[in-house]
Amino acid sequence: MALPMMPKATAVWLVENTALTFKQIAEFCGLHELEVQAIADGEVVAGMTGLDPIASGQLTQEELDRAAADPNARLQLATSNIPMPAPRTKGARYTPVAKRQDKPDAIAWLLRHYPELSDAQIGKLLGTTKETINKVRDRTHWNSPNIRPRDPIDLGLCSIMELQTALARARRRVDAAKTQREKEEAKEEAAKDAVAEAAAAREQTPQ
Repeated sequence: MALPMMPKATAVWLVENTALTFKQIAEFCGLHELEVQAIADGEVVAGMTGLDPIASGQLTQEELDRAAADPNARLQLATSNIPMPAPRTKGARYTPVAKRQDKPDAIAWLLRHYPELSDAQIGKLLGTTKETINKVRDRTHWNSPNIRPRDPIDLGLCSIMELQTALARARRRVDAAKTQREKEEAKEEAAKDAVAEAAAAREQTPQ
């Protein structure tokens, strides 16, 4: 399903400027309904400037009016005739100078919300180094007092699809490690049981 640019900023605008239900906004922006409710309550993304999806060509006024009139309707993203740049498949991610100062905030956000991501995955998503990630994690980064976790999607440092792909891989890795650990624990328990059974058998054997 196609999602709007800067989903949370778009959700902020829709919450503030429309009568859409939380469910409609959540479905359009690829968020959980509770996330939208938290945005409306001011519990998350406080101070974030909303992104007008109509002005950015992602939604038409007619489509917005249609959905506002029917709480069960789903918003449809407007199609754009503007050609999109081909995704980069090789080489390091280039980050505009103006956004580089946002990277520590994005690193802190990923470390807080998705601890299953490896440092290598975070580095690839944000175009940063393991050294910087470690400094943000252990709060030895030169700008630590001013770092505040912010969603890298909202900052424009990665796309929601890139993050979802990284998370899927991370969770497969975590599940595989868990399965391997459970097998090893089962083997250890079986070995302990075998030793206990052998000891019990020796005690019951007449001398």
